[in-house]
Amino acid sequence: MNPIRVSIVGASGFAGGELLRLLLFHPKVQVMQVTSERYFGKPVSKVHPNLRKQTSLTFCGIDDLQACDVLFLGLPHGSAQKQIEHFLPLAERIIDLSADFRLNDAESYKKWYGQAHRRPELLQQFVYGIPELHREEMKSARYVSSAGCNATATILALYPLYKEGWVHADRTVVEVKVGSSEGGNKVSKASHHPIRHGCVRSFKPTGHRHIAEMEQELAFGQSLTIHFSATSVEMVRGVLATSHVFLNRSLSEKDVWKLYRHYYGKEPFIRIVKERDGLYRFPEPKLLAGTNFCDIGFELDARSNRLVVISAIDNLMKGAAGQAVQAFNIMYGFEKTTGLEFPGLHPI
Repeated sequence: MNPIRVSIVGASGFAGGELLRLLLFHPKVQVMQVTSERYFGKPVSKVHPNLRKQTSLTFCGIDDLQACDVLFLGLPHGSAQKQIEHFLPLAERIIDLSADFRLNDAESYKKWYGQAHRRPELLQQFVYGIPELHREEMKSARYVSSAGCNATATILALYPLYKEGWVHADRTVVEVKVGSSEGGNKVSKASHHPIRHGCVRSFKPTGHRHIAEMEQELAFGQSLTIHFSATSVEMVRGVLATSHVFLNRSLSEKDVWKLYRHYYGKEPFIRIVKERDGLYRFPEPKLLAGTNFCDIGFELDARSNRLVVISAIDNLMKGAAGQAVQAFNIMYGFEKTTGLEFPGLHPI
């Protein structure tokens, strides 16, 4: 079989760089072109020094793109829908890492993003990009929209509980702690080292846009409210989501364990973490840097019938580039783990 020809639009960002790193070493892929308007004509290693001697590619412009098999879009939110008419003829399949096509309803997009969607007729054509939820649709999909990182960590943590109807649908409270790379590679006042160093900053206590994805994927036909807050902490990579759900029935931790094992026991990138003692009894984002895993743990508070579900991912991998490559593998019938086998480092 000839290699799948892929190109990356917007490859100079953090997620774009991770995507390029993965695809360069994917045994079924040939990377054709990578774009960056800002770094046009410069070698990839100028922006991604970890790729020195790994590729001779230079950044080209969007107007220079040629036809390929798969086009990965790593553009800032809002850009893909503006230029999608240019991209559609270039590739049989498109995987978008931005938020532009994650929601399947134009009114929901307008509510959460404050403006009308430019191409609402395409929303239903994009498969929402969490492979563990939408693997079957991805097998025949032409277009996939990768999920948001905070949404990925939260949805995977809560999906079995909501699918089975074990929780009160309007009482779930989620708080995520996120690393600085979630904000992208553009410099801002918030990323200035004296400001960022040592911070534990609540930056979105209400109204985070990823709530729209959570409620879309966890509703299962019922009215649903997710109460969500986000906090910046001093790490570069990682998302740790702590979800407080209130059960509508009496359950033991063994019941919960069986539920998660039923849904995720055969999923290569989801690990249920539940140790009785030691430092690593619950998920820890530091251990997941560079990996495509989502670790999920839990503890039951029998006094209040509250289940605390803790999930961790690398926001640039399972929350972006790794998830996109996982979807790519499914679309082409490759082994799920191809190109994503890295187990992480310890200590780091």
